Amino acid sequence: MSNYVITPVSFAQVKEFVDLYHRHNSAPHGHKFSIGLKENDKLIGVISVGRPVARALDNGITAEVTRSCVLEGHMNANSMLYGAAWRASQAMGYKKMITYTQADEPGSSLKAIGMRKVADLPPRGNWADSSKKRIRTIENKKDTANVARQRWEIP
Repeated sequence: MSNYVITPVSFAQVKEFVDLYHRHNSAPHGHKFSIGLKENDKLIGVISVGRPVARALDNGITAEVTRSCVLEGHMNANSMLYGAAWRASQAMGYKKMITYTQADEPGSSLKAIGMRKVADLPPRGNWADSSKKRIRTIENKKDTANVARQRWEIP
C-alpha cells in the first residue's frame, strides 16, 4: 500500500515540476486550480486544471486537465491525481472534464477514473507556424507539433 497524500500546490510549483519532469510538454500558461501528490513528504506528482483551450469546448461547465506529471515508478499516482481533479471539478460545479493524450499513449490512468476516448485528432502544425518558427526554450522537451492526439472526457 502506498503512502500517497493529496496536497494543494501553487501554480509556481506546478510550472517548476512540469518543466523539470514532464517528458514532452512544458508548463501550462495558466490554471483554475492545481493538485499535488506527495509520498513521504516529497512531491511526486502534479495535475493542473483550467478552462478548455479549444474555444468550442469552453462552455463554462467543462474543465480541462492541461498537465499531469508524475515521477516514474509511482504506481497509480497519476490515477489518484486525475480522480482528485475530477472530484474537485465536480465540487466547483463543473459537469465535464476533458484532457488530451498523444495517440500512442494508452490512457490507462484516464480509463481508471472512468474517462472515455471521444475523439481521435489528426496531427496539427505548431500554433506559430504561420508567422515564425517557434524555438523550444526547454532543452529536454521534444516538439509536440505534428503529433496525433486523442481527446478524453468524463462523464
